[in-house]
Amino acid sequence: MDLEENKTWTIKPYTRKYDSNVMANVKAVTIKPLYASTESPKCNQYHNITAVVFSKGIYAGKNFFHDLSDALVPLFITARQFEGEVQILMADLQPIWIEKHKKFLSQLTNYEIIDFNKETQVHCYPRAIVGLYSHNDLTVDPSRTLNNYSMVDFARLMRRAYSLERDFATNLVEGSKRKPRLLIIARNRTRKLINVAKVVALGEEFGFEVAVNEPSLRTNVEEFARMVNSFDVMVGVHGAGLTNQVFLPMNAVLIQIVPLGNIKWMTFNFYGLGATHMMLKYVQYCISEEESTLIDLYPRDHAVFRDPDSFHRNGWGAMSEVYLNQQNVKLNITRFKPVLTRALELLGDKNYVTWPDLSFCDN
Repeated sequence: MDLEENKTWTIKPYTRKYDSNVMANVKAVTIKPLYASTESPKCNQYHNITAVVFSKGIYAGKNFFHDLSDALVPLFITARQFEGEVQILMADLQPIWIEKHKKFLSQLTNYEIIDFNKETQVHCYPRAIVGLYSHNDLTVDPSRTLNNYSMVDFARLMRRAYSLERDFATNLVEGSKRKPRLLIIARNRTRKLINVAKVVALGEEFGFEVAVNEPSLRTNVEEFARMVNSFDVMVGVHGAGLTNQVFLPMNAVLIQIVPLGNIKWMTFNFYGLGATHMMLKYVQYCISEEESTLIDLYPRDHAVFRDPDSFHRNGWGAMSEVYLNQQNVKLNITRFKPVLTRALELLGDKNYVTWPDLSFCDN
């Protein structure tokens, strides 16, 4: 780059560049080229490895989805190519966040993680990458990675980090005597599945061994990962808990329940796309008006039901307040039965990759 000697520029090393609200809270890193005539700081520590400088922003740490989509997946895309011979410098290091994800981070770097904002030593590296590469939420585009890494590789690294036992889900074709296992992610706040007991009973009727669980910010990642990995099907209403699909064995089935609000495009982009890239079998189920608790809050001729796009046009805040914060789900058990039938069919399919099944959102 042909730069003037005194020129400097800044980079905010966070992935959600399009989110002006969060970017306003990300500290910038200043970069300045040094020339022979420039007085440079004396190096306290010399390294023969690459450095990666990044910020996790303000969303990561609030839920598991942002931990992965904003930080861990982009960090994988950026740093995995160095096979551990890379040092991570974190611009907003929080010890509790590092502790939470230390087992995965140890798969990316063989070295200590440096607190970029508080470090007083001058570290010298032959190469530094400031910021992270990011493709899409919970996705890796192999054509854009140096070694053709994919979300399959990311999920495999996750399973290795937490010593998970199962790489593949139960295959019903092979006549396994093991009962297929169904995990229901039951949200405890917004978008709750309020008739979860009936859903459990339905799953058992279909021959599943069923469990109900939901992680929180205090959940031990390793313990939850081990639990999720023991299941063959995971079902839940749209939300961050579905990010735990990264711990499912390949060929498992993810069923996402989509609330009202004309958001099926968003729900697929957040969780369905990544699921297919991890060689999971994905089914999307859109609820009817009768399955939404919004019918208890608004008259049936209200724009909430008749014109959801009017809320989208008023921005994320207006849309999310109604369709994500005010809404719970009461599944119609009869209507939901074909979804579990489909899950069993998919478990009986020997193919590892299938197209996402969006047919339950056609109406």
